[in-house]
Amino acid sequence: MEVFEKINYLLKEQKISKKEFAEKFLALKPRLRTTGEAPSKSSIYGYLSGRREIKVELIPFIAEALNIQEQELFHFELEYATDYNLQYSNEVRELLSLLQYAPKNIVLLFKEKLLKYKEEYLKTKKEF
Repeated sequence: MEVFEKINYLLKEQKISKKEFAEKFLALKPRLRTTGEAPSKSSIYGYLSGRREIKVELIPFIAEALNIQEQELFHFELEYATDYNLQYSNEVRELLSLLQYAPKNIVLLFKEKLLKYKEEYLKTKKEF
């Protein structure tokens, strides 16, 4: 997954339009190293569509506009692999963050249950 795809994924997840993102991004007053100017709205839309390369100096501003850490733009978990997971991504993140507090026997029980669900899913998928 490319960085521009991850940005679009996060925009969808956060229910932010590209226009809203561009406005929020520009309000942070980012400057391009080459020109000392802010990128134009058409450049921002070019970044979001993958037609233009995102300049490294813009990464902190993009992250701030999305209210995430910069590293998250480059972290591609399976959760981001398909739009199917979009509806579950917040819940998945929350579950992952909460697992550290669960006793080992609960984690093992949870894993066992998930493996059964996976087995059932794969079995029904083969039937079709």
